[in-house]
Amino acid sequence: MIYRDVSSPVGGLRLAADEQGLREIVFWKSAGPPLPPAGGRRASEPFREVVEQLSAYFAGELRRFDLLLAPAGTPFQLEVWTALRAIPYGETVTYGEIAGRLGRPGAQRAVGAANGRNPIPIVIPCHRVVGADGSLTGFGGGLPIKRRLLALECGNVPALHGS
Repeated sequence: MIYRDVSSPVGGLRLAADEQGLREIVFWKSAGPPLPPAGGRRASEPFREVVEQLSAYFAGELRRFDLLLAPAGTPFQLEVWTALRAIPYGETVTYGEIAGRLGRPGAQRAVGAANGRNPIPIVIPCHRVVGADGSLTGFGGGLPIKRRLLALECGNVPALHGS
């Protein structure tokens, strides 16, 4: 596993990948960068395309990522993460809607659990999923970052420069 730390308008991000593709994007916490992946080594060149696409996304110029992804998860989690990638830029859906799209009505809690384990946030847009009443619910990067990502996608780019 190789990794690289990058800065973004929403804070530091740790990118991790292997020969199969991008495995993780981890938000830095207030204490600084996360620990390196077990056996991981720092690298930069293999992440050139990821960094370029993330930069274009944050600049409001990219609406859909085209990257080789290799998230590790259960078959159900992979199914949910594929459904998340189908949520259009600038739109939100509920956990129940995702469950319905997967042919599993009533599985919104399981969808929420899979959504919360998404290892590649931003690229796999788990920030576009909201509660049944439209409220913002948990996000690995924290609700302020979720708000900022949704604001970016709604054309409110200045929201990325403040909280």
